[in-house]
Amino acid sequence: MKNKIDRRNFMKVTTAAAGGFAFSQLGMAQSYLNEEKPLRIGFVGVGNRGSYHLDAALGIKGVVVPAICDIKDTPLYRAKKWIEDAGQSTPALYGKTDTDFVRMCEQEDLDVVICSTSWKWHGQVCLAAMNNGKHAVSEVPIILTLDEAWEIVETSEKTGKWATLALEQALIESDYAMAVLNMIQQGVLGDIIHIVGGYVHDLRMVKFNPEEEPWRLQHSVDRNGNLYPDHPMNKMMAMMDINHGDRLDYLVSVSSGAAMLNEYTEQQYGSSHPYATQNMAQGDTNVSLIRTMKGKLITLNFDTNTPHPRGIYRVQGSKGVFIRSRGIGPYIYVDGISPESHQWEDAETWLKEYRHPLVENYNPAARESSIRGHGGRGKVTPLTWHLLAKALREEKMPFFDVYDSVTSSAVSPLSEMSVANKGQSVSFPDFTRGKWEKQPPISFT
Repeated sequence: MKNKIDRRNFMKVTTAAAGGFAFSQLGMAQSYLNEEKPLRIGFVGVGNRGSYHLDAALGIKGVVVPAICDIKDTPLYRAKKWIEDAGQSTPALYGKTDTDFVRMCEQEDLDVVICSTSWKWHGQVCLAAMNNGKHAVSEVPIILTLDEAWEIVETSEKTGKWATLALEQALIESDYAMAVLNMIQQGVLGDIIHIVGGYVHDLRMVKFNPEEEPWRLQHSVDRNGNLYPDHPMNKMMAMMDINHGDRLDYLVSVSSGAAMLNEYTEQQYGSSHPYATQNMAQGDTNVSLIRTMKGKLITLNFDTNTPHPRGIYRVQGSKGVFIRSRGIGPYIYVDGISPESHQWEDAETWLKEYRHPLVENYNPAARESSIRGHGGRGKVTPLTWHLLAKALREEKMPFFDVYDSVTSSAVSPLSEMSVANKGQSVSFPDFTRGKWEKQPPISFT
């Protein structure tokens, strides 16, 4: 079939529409880099992931770290040394008990608290921060229960402080997601109909490694659902305007049987190991279907127990489709534009052409050394940290706000309810209380 639309002119017109945005965004970046308003940041949890956030923060001009909290001495004193090595005063140390973060929030003068603990403490740390006049940023998930979600929303609205997933990197730090978002907002793929993605990551070794995150294993023993939705939902919600003109309506979730963790235990540690016969609640694979109020569909996969490469991310619109995974793609097909009818084409040219202005214009000076910790990405301050510092200095809520954050994490408890009831549909709470209808799409201007 002959192309009905001239590809070169199509790309020229749609990318030109972003020109004014790119210019204004560049101005934003430059004005931010000239600001020196001090930011007082406290950290709860400075292990692998927390140490990454700490080192990222220490490289930002004007950041001061007066206090840190961890129940383990090794990461706590390592963090203390990093802060001192950065030329700052010795921080106050907390971690005498599991809840010593409450005392830190009560006693320290901080602008924001960064939480990188195990999951069970995320909501509690955020609440302690807001109730003591501080903002909070949590690692994912921000909540484990719907009660926690509502408490975070109501506490934020009452105190004027926010708790968000502002440092979630799946959208902002992706090598493709921001370009795809730009394509969507420029109309390249048409109206978005269906997105397929999920957290598909073989974590069997991590679950059994005491030096990694062994607390993950207990979640597999006790719970059954889509337990880690936030990485993919961070991209999906932005691309579908969730809470920004549309919202999640209901969810249906089912899990397979559970066998892989027992099998892995037997292979690695022998049949006499307790976990070789331990009853595992979590199915090896979970699939959750989510429908929005405006009829869009999400297929969200969760699989951390089987051997596999990383999962696939697929965006289907009324005019085209994009797909990508590690080792697969990126590919794109745009109806009437792609060279061959109903055939994939390499998407690299499209990703380059539609590189998001925010990413295009972010060119900070390199640091002297690479960022340490889990998630380190060379010598450049992560864009997520740049945006968080900007939001704090301008006294604004981050773009992925408190409502977006609890909505993203609420997939987990809602999926557990559905699985427990043989895949019955479960309605999503409207955490915005109707505000979603008038909220504009996510923008970085």
